[in-house]
Amino acid sequence: MRVRRAATPLSALLPAVLFLSLGAGPAQAAGYRYWSFWDRDGDRWAYATQGPATARPSDGDVQGFRFAVSANSQDAAQPRGAADFDVICARTPARDDRKRVALVLDFGTAADAPSGETPPARRTACASVAPDATTAEVLAAVAKPLRYDTNALLCAISGYPEKGCGEQVSGDGKQDAAAERTAGGEDDGGPSLGLLAGGAAVAVLGAAAVWQTRRRRHD
Repeated sequence: MRVRRAATPLSALLPAVLFLSLGAGPAQAAGYRYWSFWDRDGDRWAYATQGPATARPSDGDVQGFRFAVSANSQDAAQPRGAADFDVICARTPARDDRKRVALVLDFGTAADAPSGETPPARRTACASVAPDATTAEVLAAVAKPLRYDTNALLCAISGYPEKGCGEQVSGDGKQDAAAERTAGGEDDGGPSLGLLAGGAAVAVLGAAAVWQTRRRRHD
């Protein structure tokens, strides 16, 4: 008598699916070219857990931005150089009705720059803003012009880079052909990393469903 094996529930495949969709990618892909966002924790940088539009720094906080090619938050390049609040905000007087936030803006290296662009020199700034201001408002106070894409991904700080937004780059550091065609301003910048991962998850889920159906037919 043949023993029929129970079909594996599709939900049991989800951990593997999520791993594949979020961690896997084309072998030739090195990562994405984008601005990463950091919080200063003591004498170290910590990758921010919120985006600039929702993060609300406190008076005396230090935040940083670094433009680079990174695959994910684990290998993202941190802002370089000193990041001392007392030094950065030494010439900005404290006020009872304002908060001061120190920013470190690291425009990255020539190796990470889009084709034809040269990164500006790293700089720091002290923003004096309203007590409830978000990081996006802090940036707008001292680092205009800013550029965002239609998915609210931060594309440019102080006008750098002039075009492109979170585009995927190949292993040799060159922008992928598909991203080259879509790189541009707010309306046609590259997709957010979250949307890329979501699309991959849908594709892998579909493949898993087909595999499960075929297995049931053969049991």
